[in-house]
Amino acid sequence: MTTGAPSVVDHGAHSRFSDPGPYAPLLDGVVPDLAVVGEVARNVVIHYRASGEDLPVETAGEIGSRWVSAILGHDQERHPEPLSVPRTPTTRVQGCCRDFALVSVAILRQHGVPARSRIGFAGYFVPRWHHDHVVPEVWDDGRWRRFEPEVAERSEGIPDPLDLDTGEGAGFETAAEVWRAHRAGRIDVERYGVDESVPDVRGAWMVRNYVVQEVAHRFGDEMLLWDDWGMCGGPGTQDDEVAYVDEVAALLVAADAGDLEAEQRLLDLYRRDDRLHPGMRVRSLSPLDGSRTWVDLTSSV
Repeated sequence: MTTGAPSVVDHGAHSRFSDPGPYAPLLDGVVPDLAVVGEVARNVVIHYRASGEDLPVETAGEIGSRWVSAILGHDQERHPEPLSVPRTPTTRVQGCCRDFALVSVAILRQHGVPARSRIGFAGYFVPRWHHDHVVPEVWDDGRWRRFEPEVAERSEGIPDPLDLDTGEGAGFETAAEVWRAHRAGRIDVERYGVDESVPDVRGAWMVRNYVVQEVAHRFGDEMLLWDDWGMCGGPGTQDDEVAYVDEVAALLVAADAGDLEAEQRLLDLYRRDDRLHPGMRVRSLSPLDGSRTWVDLTSSV
């Protein structure tokens, strides 16, 4: 892997969310090979909803561990040993795709390798549905290489978990790509959401929220998927918001194509516009019980 990814920010440096704090030696001990990184992420984190395991109720609150230091802290309370030592599934840290991605990104950044998380939708888990999803990508041999740390085995939907296809129509599509396809009438946006069994959390308003999330993650604010700030919110996108999301999504897609001027414009927007940038506090809607709370982002606990 190479360093020096062309970008307007340094993706080889830790964000406040990926910084392992006192647990840095644990990440130092992980070889920054993508297969190993994925194994470690799957060993530390278990999906709170999709694992198929009967997970302990007493650890369910771990899904709110927005900081890698908190995730590793929970892990080390039960497993005071290197991250490669196998953990039984029910003793892993409860989280979701965002946490698999963040742990992966943290390992790579700890070794100075540029990495970032991407927000979007995956169409490779079940037929004809696109689940909201987060995957990491790493700067490797002159390109951003996207990979799937939740999946170890190759399949028809994921020919290579360590090198995902990219672009509109790929197995994983970024939120910006999905928004633009929706606006052009190329997709049924009602097939994009949390799950086909959850009718209220899907569609255009959710994709809009994830475009905002995508910008935040790109610039080092790796928020929880159920965090809510600025332009995020429920159904009811206004006309002026639609035009603004069009602009933001176009800049994201252009930046992915290597347009550093577009990426700089996006960063400038992000820094000055609280419709995009989370402030000192965000609203967080618990996927466990639906409760909504304000969360202080100045604390890492």
